[in-house]
Amino acid sequence: MHIDIRQIKNILTRQQQRWWIDIILFLVSAWCLVWLLTRGSEQLGYHWQWYRVPQYLLSFSDGRWTPGPLLQGVWITLQITSLSLLLAIIIGLTAAICRQSPSIIGRLLSRCYVELIRNTPLLVQLFFIYFVLAPVLDIGRFFSAVLALSLFEGAYASEIFRAGIQSIHRGQWEAAFSCGLTPLQTYRHIILPQAIRRMLPPLTGQAVSLIKDSALVSTIAIYDLTMQGQAIISETFLTFELWFTVAAIYLLMTGTLSAIVQLLEKRQPLTG
Repeated sequence: MHIDIRQIKNILTRQQQRWWIDIILFLVSAWCLVWLLTRGSEQLGYHWQWYRVPQYLLSFSDGRWTPGPLLQGVWITLQITSLSLLLAIIIGLTAAICRQSPSIIGRLLSRCYVELIRNTPLLVQLFFIYFVLAPVLDIGRFFSAVLALSLFEGAYASEIFRAGIQSIHRGQWEAAFSCGLTPLQTYRHIILPQAIRRMLPPLTGQAVSLIKDSALVSTIAIYDLTMQGQAIISETFLTFELWFTVAAIYLLMTGTLSAIVQLLEKRQPLTG
């Protein structure tokens, strides 16, 4: 096999040119963003005080590091989102299976649940659960927030699960039934292992949305990341510094989740 050295050099040169162009575009965009922020602060007469922000992340006292209010809020946010994500997957998968079942009642209930949740605002659902259902069920703010987020995200997850299940060829079902498998065994051993690889990217997007939607729990006085930021701002008036920091922390959490899922996709390609 003949290898053209000049062609390879030309390809490498074009790649290097693209890298340099990307670097230049990134630097120009960063400079424009810094200029815009600086110009806006000058017009507002705002004085940046970034040196005061680190103490709200970590503080050093008595010879040890202690988490600040922002990191405490991050911990609450992670607790709420992790529990809500687990329940949302369970609720979404159950609703999707009910939509595929021969039971008319099951299909009707799951359809009503999906349409009701998807066509009403999350904030209204959160208030309804906290002010109406929570006293009846005797649950506090934390579990009210988890329940609201789980039901909301579960409705969207159910459509992702349903689309993934329907994407599997009908022959897989027929082959499973011909081998004597029950519907639940077919889902567990045949359908879901194939469908999950196709559903992973949209489910990741839904998980990212869950992390961002969790900011609404601050409206019922849960001291998550957003609520902690609001409390600090009301005391210090570090409006821009704190909101930029809060946004960066959310970006770090969602970016980390996306990176983990990309690694999983590389280990198990989304094919088949």
